[in-house]
Amino acid sequence: MAHLPSRRRLALAVPVVLSLTASLGFLPTAASAAPVTATATQAADAGTLAYVVNTKVDHRTIESVKKAIAAADGTVVATYAKIGVIVVHSANPDFGAQIRAVRGVQSAGATRTAPLSPAGTTDEGAAELISAADAARTASASAAAGVSEPLEADQWDLRAIGADKAAEINPGSSKVTVAVIDTGVDDTHPDLAPNFSASQSANCVGGVADTSEGAWRPYNPTEDYHGTHVAGEIAAARNGIGVAGVAPGVKVAGIKVSDPKDGLFYPENVVCAFVFAADHGVEVTNNSYYVDPWLYNCMDDPDQKAIVDAVNRAQLYAQKKGTLNVASAGNSNHDLDSDAIVDDSSPDDSAPVTRTIDPHECFDVPTQLPGVVTVSATGVKGTKSYYSTYGLGAVDVAAPGGDRYQIPDTPSANGRILSTMPNNAYGFLQGTSMASPHVAGVAALLKSAHPWASPATLQALLKAQADNPGCPAEPYDGNGDGVVDATCEGGKRVNGFYGFGVVNALRAVK
Repeated sequence: MAHLPSRRRLALAVPVVLSLTASLGFLPTAASAAPVTATATQAADAGTLAYVVNTKVDHRTIESVKKAIAAADGTVVATYAKIGVIVVHSANPDFGAQIRAVRGVQSAGATRTAPLSPAGTTDEGAAELISAADAARTASASAAAGVSEPLEADQWDLRAIGADKAAEINPGSSKVTVAVIDTGVDDTHPDLAPNFSASQSANCVGGVADTSEGAWRPYNPTEDYHGTHVAGEIAAARNGIGVAGVAPGVKVAGIKVSDPKDGLFYPENVVCAFVFAADHGVEVTNNSYYVDPWLYNCMDDPDQKAIVDAVNRAQLYAQKKGTLNVASAGNSNHDLDSDAIVDDSSPDDSAPVTRTIDPHECFDVPTQLPGVVTVSATGVKGTKSYYSTYGLGAVDVAAPGGDRYQIPDTPSANGRILSTMPNNAYGFLQGTSMASPHVAGVAALLKSAHPWASPATLQALLKAQADNPGCPAEPYDGNGDGVVDATCEGGKRVNGFYGFGVVNALRAVK
């Protein structure tokens, strides 16, 4: 089987801390938050950093702060006036401290620790393309089983949540769109083209939405395949080609946020994405990533606090406009209800340092933000995937994300998730990145059946229709090495491994 390098775009999720909104003291407005773009060129200075400056939401304050930004040697890149977020570039090493002292500024900080245009990569692991031999065996098995898609026999994940049977009842409405905020989507793929919504797609890299033709596609299809895989899991069409998605009748859009030079998802890009999705009528967003460069953003650090503030304003704005945000729980096997977690991967745009953080005080973004649906991963046996982050009160629901230690009885005998890849290909991946789009697909089915449902109602419906296996009776040893890897807390109704349970697409459409 062919292998490709795999992006580390797998978000970590932490408990929804309702006090976060109150402690930061802001709410989005219902009016459009489309950015006002400046005439500034992209900074080329090796010492230039990007910043988010978060202000009171009123015109006079914003204009006053913009004058202060110029006086502090900053250049405004975009202004999201309705949520009070200004994206700035500056080579002034004291810019953050100076602008935080300005009247009307509620938080401000750098969105990275390395200058703009860094070199590097975030590749790790491998994506596995389906081989010609496996594809032939799978097509034969699919035909014998009477399923509609040639590679569907390898999609154990669809059967695990009843998505194959749900499609016979209600495949989802074309009036519902799920936006994939990710590395870009190859909309030319024959399994994605029938359901792709170009009018709701964009490239948000840099903090300003580019809606020109194809701007949403991956920069490098060989490496930036993550978003295309996610899109197929959600809405690959039942058209007799390749695979099927959880909600094969809904629309899917792509909002690209990964930097072309290092593959990272910087805060200003994600702010742009949430606002763009909200202003373009997207019903659900899928977020299979964490906002770089910090795995956890601690509120006692002014830069990290500003990142939480800016992205939270944007995602709350999206919720207020009717968008449900779904996010992956992460692949670190962290217990997010513990008192301490060791983070040795941050910052990931420069040399990381080892730090011990309290996941109740230091927030993963966007998954810890209020109202975001946090998703853990399961394998073919229905148990927690060995890598999946978990935690009582942290995880909302679970879904198939794959597990190489849990091998299915399928033609390819591959425990990971099969979906679309750029350049008309198909491949296997595993991660909570794969679990989240299953939930986004089920949310789209629920929205199709209940078009009146608000984001809060959709989240309640997701939890109500989930199947909870409860905590395992035996100590959890995910990789089979004889060592207990995680401890599940809670009961049959809600617990740390599965939240309220594994989502059920069939129940969602009945």
